[in-house]
Amino acid sequence: MSRYLLGQRRFLPLFLTQFLGAFNDNVFKNALVILITYQAAACADSPLLVTVAAGLFIVPFFLFSASAGQFADKLDKARMIRFTKLCEIAIMTLGAIALFAGSVYALIGVLFLMGSQSALFGPLKYGILPQHLDADHLMGANALIQGSTFVAILAGTIVGGTLVIVPTAGVPATAALILALAVLGWLASRAIPAAPAADPDLRIDLNPARQTWRVARMAAQDRDLLVAIIGISWFWFVGATFLQLFPGYTCDVLGGGPGVVTLLLCAFTVGIAAGSWTSTKLTGGRVSLALAPLGALGMALFALGPVLWPPALPAGAELSVAQVAGTFANWPALISFLGLSLFGGIYVVPLFAYVQANSPPEARARIIAATNVLNALFMVLSAVLTIALVAAGFDVSGVFAAVGVLTALMGIILLAASPAMRQAFSDFLHRRKAPA
Repeated sequence: MSRYLLGQRRFLPLFLTQFLGAFNDNVFKNALVILITYQAAACADSPLLVTVAAGLFIVPFFLFSASAGQFADKLDKARMIRFTKLCEIAIMTLGAIALFAGSVYALIGVLFLMGSQSALFGPLKYGILPQHLDADHLMGANALIQGSTFVAILAGTIVGGTLVIVPTAGVPATAALILALAVLGWLASRAIPAAPAADPDLRIDLNPARQTWRVARMAAQDRDLLVAIIGISWFWFVGATFLQLFPGYTCDVLGGGPGVVTLLLCAFTVGIAAGSWTSTKLTGGRVSLALAPLGALGMALFALGPVLWPPALPAGAELSVAQVAGTFANWPALISFLGLSLFGGIYVVPLFAYVQANSPPEARARIIAATNVLNALFMVLSAVLTIALVAAGFDVSGVFAAVGVLTALMGIILLAASPAMRQAFSDFLHRRKAPA
């Protein structure tokens, strides 16, 4: 199915557009983090500035997602996507200027604009899929989008962090790359087929809080749809917690250097991609909530791995990737991260497909926009919980275990709250038990 979709004009241009955009975002973001760390180190402000930068990328999702969803329902989504890519070219032009100027604060301002552009693109990216694809291809399309997004995040993080520090040529090369990626994304978007307005008579409400609440109430009328939306946001809660703690776990527990952080990110990315593909195979490409409980259980169990099978204590010196990976006692922890992300892909892809397939067509983009707002809120709650647990005396592994327990509880709550999920899960188990 993946090969079939990638050969279709109704999917391939969108796939390339979103991949290039995610890659570009992360090239710029990690280049910014590196520049902040080294340029602001002298005044000891780098941790604060990095935190502010991360927050400013999320804030636009609260401010602009509701309006973005309305415009996506009111206008042709393909044209809107091309508009967002033109905005990306303009933003990356400012980013290139800020890189040459060496202004950390200007770069942070550009990052806010990038977050705004991403908030506008989100409802379009997921809202257009059901217009171009039938229900039998939604699972496969979401698996490709989800898996490739994490690959783009990883690749962009590595490239942005390594390219910008190249002596003399680093900044010009980074500036040229982000501009080139923005232009390539716009060129890819030009091949996306038209996607007519779902509700051309919609009156735009620019009050984000009121509009988000209105759409949330609309989604709440369908209990199964609301459960799927909350389930998606929990995935981002879990993912944000693990991704933000990987550097600390690498340093404090594994005793590894920056290369080991990349190793953990690679394991996480491979797991998400493999889980996304597996979810499509297990469901036969059908849109179903059956795999969500299984995915939640798998994430919960593997989150306990670093506590149940702690790695070998570091000898004192910073260990290389080969040293960490070559120590058998570290394997259970590394496998735990791979397993957690694999079950994360199995968990979240069916939920995304269900929301797309079961949202009212005339309000689909607005519901996806409201989902993005909730995703951002859960990511903020992830940071708050992490801070609270660390203040209470939890180490990094303890935070992972706590999130695992909460994930198990969330899986039970979602299953209890959704009749459609219970029925789909029961049918899935019976099919697996049936004799061949």
